[in-house]
Amino acid sequence: MQDIYGGDHGHDHHGGHGGHGGHGGHGGHDDAAGPAHRPLLVTGDERLLDTLLRLAAAGGVTPVVATDVSAARRSWPVAPLVVLGADQAGPAAEAGLPRRAAVVVVSEGTGDDHGDEVWRDAVAVGAEQVLALPVANEQLLALVADAGVQRAPIAASVGVVGGCGGAGASTLAAALALAAAELDRPTLLVDADPLGGGIDMVVGREDLPGLRWPDLARASGRLNAPALREALPRPEPCLSVLSWGGDGPTDVSSAAMRAVLHAGQRGHDLVVVDLPRRLDAAAEEALLRLDRVLVVVPAQVRAVAASHRVVAALRASCSRLGLVVRGPGPTGVDGPLVAASLSLPLVAELRSERRLPEALDLGLGPLRRRRGSLRACALDLLSQLPTPAAGVVA
Repeated sequence: MQDIYGGDHGHDHHGGHGGHGGHGGHGGHDDAAGPAHRPLLVTGDERLLDTLLRLAAAGGVTPVVATDVSAARRSWPVAPLVVLGADQAGPAAEAGLPRRAAVVVVSEGTGDDHGDEVWRDAVAVGAEQVLALPVANEQLLALVADAGVQRAPIAASVGVVGGCGGAGASTLAAALALAAAELDRPTLLVDADPLGGGIDMVVGREDLPGLRWPDLARASGRLNAPALREALPRPEPCLSVLSWGGDGPTDVSSAAMRAVLHAGQRGHDLVVVDLPRRLDAAAEEALLRLDRVLVVVPAQVRAVAASHRVVAALRASCSRLGLVVRGPGPTGVDGPLVAASLSLPLVAELRSERRLPEALDLGLGPLRRRRGSLRACALDLLSQLPTPAAGVVA
């Protein structure tokens, strides 16, 4: 088995940081990757710069270094990531630099050290995060390491959660993953619900060897994406599954969820996450990294009432919600009515399949019918997801 904690950067590693490049422009080596493939570090604080360069070296990345905003102008629009020291956040906000994604403001100290002025400057410059080192060293290392990868495609990602118990969210999550795998899209299916029945049982292959969450519950940092893909159970050639197994802890850290999804997005075309209705720290972490979250609600009055609480909790962490209504309802409740009640966009209506529970109990998986409503719904939902695009994973 490959070492899942090894790097998968796909470029040469450089020893050390090779100095600060005269503190005026490009630091480190003059490697083959130009500014468009190298993170930009902007700070005049020598101590902070040394810290940032050590982190870049640990990630196998040679950054572009600028000690002030003027020196940063050339690389600012094209760098995959800008790490802006707190000392330069104000000047950057005043300089009228073009707004761009993937800007992070960093300082050394604790989170409480970020004064109101730093936060105002970060907002003004369009920063996505404000990180305090060394507490956030690991998070920043992952960002910098990914920025050094030459724009590898980032997988589309979707979460599925039931608005109430028995809504069929795990079944839909498994159907999405299996349908994508049948289309030869490398897919990762992640079970984020430790108290569920196990997503591998829904797929029908809980007997396969490979890593489960107990093996990764305390993982952190950067995982090797291809090695992780190969180490997980693979019920189909294009499908890897991370489930819980029978023993071990029933919780994972947010750092472990971040590390797994980070690697999953680098190593697959699609990531599907089966989410719990009661959000824990790991589920909250997953919500931050998903392109869309599908809320599955049966077309029943009590189910809709129960779903209000789940939707309210989801909205606190995610605005990219879509509704899947499973019907028909026994009293005429339909998709548009449920969508209006929950104030959610209706993205699909799913008709129940009469013999699906039997197929799942027999381990036949959710897509037993070639022309079933579940398969048609899964394919429709897949067509609505964004296509993988080059970029930096936050």
